[in-house]
Amino acid sequence: MSLSESDILQLTQAKTLLENPGLAAKITDFIGTPIEKGFSLLPKSVSGGIGKVTQAALMKASDAALFTMKEAPGEESSDRWHKLGVAVSGGVGGFFGLSALAIELPISTTIMLRSIADVARSEGEQLNDIETKMACLEVFALGGESSSDDQAEKGYFAVRTVLANSIAETAEYIAAKGFSKEAGPVMVKFITVIAERFGVQVTQKMAAQAVPAIGAAGGAIINTLFIDHFQDMARGHFIVRRLERSYGEEQVRLAYDSLLIEG
Repeated sequence: MSLSESDILQLTQAKTLLENPGLAAKITDFIGTPIEKGFSLLPKSVSGGIGKVTQAALMKASDAALFTMKEAPGEESSDRWHKLGVAVSGGVGGFFGLSALAIELPISTTIMLRSIADVARSEGEQLNDIETKMACLEVFALGGESSSDDQAEKGYFAVRTVLANSIAETAEYIAAKGFSKEAGPVMVKFITVIAERFGVQVTQKMAAQAVPAIGAAGGAIINTLFIDHFQDMARGHFIVRRLERSYGEEQVRLAYDSLLIEG
């Protein structure tokens, strides 16, 4: 069954969001300064510890963010409120500087994960479904690269393919055991895979905040760009998933690959 004209337009919107320039390019365009300059300003203690902080932030967020939202599939998402919350946490982080990363990142990541879940719900996802929870966490791996990527592992469906086995294994285990201590090691393994890609984008965010004169106001702006990026990834991801529920994964993938978008 071919996609309808209106669904092709939806898929085009999704591909435009998912395949557009990444976070680093968006930050550079906004602040007018290449963030490569910021990388050299990051203390080794910060750049070396971002992986651990990122993984811890995702674990805390997954514990807190997905289990306190009501089921209301199709309800419009509250993107602006979540942006405001992340902007405030970014402002506080910017005020206290790079040393505040371990405090600020879990807060902003939790808010972002709630926003991602909110977008998922607005696209008809059931938040009590384990697959939906995994798909929400999966968003943090989208729109960024890992250090081990080659050309074949870039792009939306390529990333989903890389993550597919981890998601299936985690979802199956949690379906049988629930979110219990026994499921902990499997969840940690899955979070580690996500954190590898998310950590690249956290490093880009921190590099931008390391640029002189960014400060508290700049921290708020960069965090707003940060959540805006992941809201875009979430919107595109859950549009694709909604269409897959109607047409099947193969049909949607073929249609997606055939679309030409402006880069």
